[in-house]
Amino acid sequence: MAAEPGRMAIVTGRRSKYLVIVFWLAVLAVAGPLAGKLTGVEQNESKSWLPAAAESTRVLEAQAAFASPNTIPAVVVYERGTGLTPADLAKATADARVFSALGDLDGAVTGPVPSADGRAAQTIVPLNLGADGWARAGDVVADLKRTADAGADGLSAHVTGPGGVAADSSKAFEGIDSTLLFGTVGVVVAILLLTYRSPVLWLLPVVSAAVALTCAQMVIYLLARHAGLTVNAQSAGILTVLVFGAGTDYALLLVARYREELHRHADRHRAMAVALHRAAPAIVASAATVVVGMLCLVLARTNATKGLGPVAAIGIAVGLGVMLTLLPALLVTFGRWIFWPARPHVDATDPTTTGLWSRIGRGIARHPRLVWAVTTAALAAMALGVVQLDATGLTNAEAFRGTPDSVTGERILARHFAAGAGSPVVVVSAAGQAAAVRAALAGTPGLVGGDVPPPEVRGDTAYLVGTLVDPPDSQAAFDTVDRVRDRVHAVPGARALVGGNSAINLDLQRAARHDRDLIIPIVLAVVFVILALLLRAVVAPLLLIATVVLSFGAAMGVSALVFRHLFGFGGADTSFPLFVFVFLVALGIDYNIFLMTRVREEATRVGTRRGALVGLAATGAVITSAGLVLAGTFAVLATLPLTAFAEIGFAVAFGVLLDTIVVRSVLVTALTLDVGRHVWWPHPLSRPEGLAEDAARRGALAG
Repeated sequence: MAAEPGRMAIVTGRRSKYLVIVFWLAVLAVAGPLAGKLTGVEQNESKSWLPAAAESTRVLEAQAAFASPNTIPAVVVYERGTGLTPADLAKATADARVFSALGDLDGAVTGPVPSADGRAAQTIVPLNLGADGWARAGDVVADLKRTADAGADGLSAHVTGPGGVAADSSKAFEGIDSTLLFGTVGVVVAILLLTYRSPVLWLLPVVSAAVALTCAQMVIYLLARHAGLTVNAQSAGILTVLVFGAGTDYALLLVARYREELHRHADRHRAMAVALHRAAPAIVASAATVVVGMLCLVLARTNATKGLGPVAAIGIAVGLGVMLTLLPALLVTFGRWIFWPARPHVDATDPTTTGLWSRIGRGIARHPRLVWAVTTAALAAMALGVVQLDATGLTNAEAFRGTPDSVTGERILARHFAAGAGSPVVVVSAAGQAAAVRAALAGTPGLVGGDVPPPEVRGDTAYLVGTLVDPPDSQAAFDTVDRVRDRVHAVPGARALVGGNSAINLDLQRAARHDRDLIIPIVLAVVFVILALLLRAVVAPLLLIATVVLSFGAAMGVSALVFRHLFGFGGADTSFPLFVFVFLVALGIDYNIFLMTRVREEATRVGTRRGALVGLAATGAVITSAGLVLAGTFAVLATLPLTAFAEIGFAVAFGVLLDTIVVRSVLVTALTLDVGRHVWWPHPLSRPEGLAEDAARRGALAG
């Protein structure tokens, strides 16, 4: 049960409000320096993304006996279309000597090795960049590139392989925090200015969201530093978008209810206490849904997905705390003038009888069954596009929006060498069975025949590599990994494990499918329980979940068509369906919570059908604004030069807009009007509704 208005005194009191502000200023003073250290604890190396129990992960651990786990081979590839000249080979040889003098190596530089057609050569540089190698890769690879380009005289040179890809990925994430922060703040400010039509009111939600983000980053830094929480650039970037988007949504709902109460109460402190009493249950339930939904991600096998859950949950929880304490205290401190030029005064204004959403509600009420049937059919038709969604993973070339140097180099390698050169299949086995494992490896289709070097043995473990015929991120390469695993696992007593970059990507694909199939049903069950407890009903939660799932399907269908036919993306990341589902269901259900809690509140007074119309009219504008904010903040992800971020940003933004404008306002309202008081089954409201509902129908028809 919600707290009585009087219990909100510590937040809205004439003196205690200052204590709340001072408290958050003190927390901010501590949080600021610690939040700035979050980037330093990010884990962006391969192992931090992988399933802990995956075979490729265990290979990485076993490889530590033979090479540093921080080794990232870079492949420098040279090409001249008319054929390499002796001078070209001399230059490549001189470059290899320069590379060998680098301090960041783990082993000898190999090459230059000319291609069979004489038009290209490759040099493999085994970089060892330490634990922060992902961050350092950009600078080190840039040095390799400068050396290779110097005095080339028409000879093209590119850096590819795992080192080149790591460098380009690092560059793509460079400045992600500031890019997302400034972009998100810009979107939020623009929408708040349009919503409030006030030159000053927007400052308070934005300041509160900034405080929430800083405090959340502090908590996450401490957990990553001392409790082993996995944080990477992806989860840190999503945190910024999520805190500003969801936090501003909560602010919009609270400010709208506060403005409404200012028309009823002369004392702004009393108005805020009542607004908190009325709005807090819906806001808390909304945040709880997102928090619990995100925490379901800890059940994932993939470390990156597992780590995103707590990071996002912490961001939402901290944002909730700030928006229900600091923001109210700031609003009552500044008084009514903060709404200038449209300062609310005590009067008889009733926003539920006029305006766009009141007219839309009356229109839906004329034929609610027809409205929800047509809307459902339209959403189902949009969902059909999902058959064109290819979420089996992105190749290196598809992962970037553009053509970075590593992708160009990868294409040159594929033209002149075995495409998997520089990214071999790695096998570790029992030393006593190394010869048998090597024989099995050498005879595997998909590997370069006979190109299996003698095993390196240390202790009771042997280390072998094989060169892939196909590009290491292709389905053909994944099929080869499976064949290798089948063959070497069959060697008696070998205890063989197969890894390498192709195996890593294959294991990530399979873990993502497992995570999706496990977590999606759990999230649905958790959301249903929260809605059932909040609304004290079964029918309403089932209807709401069905509408959000339908909205998710429609968003995925439209996204698949846009990705393929408009943006020209080659596919989608394996984690794309799960991430979009969790964000859309957890966040999309928010708007239904905001609407249906108000409908229930009004239904106890005027009946369910009339309550549905009043609830829509009262919340329509603020929920639409909230949807625009959340959609706009997620759309900022599309500014990054990475396909996976662009896809998540587009799908979530489109899905939120669809849920806000169509599902919540049209579909849910029409279903509620059609089902009537039975929507609260098995505990229908105790108030006899017949007269109220008859009056509502007559009023709707008359309107």
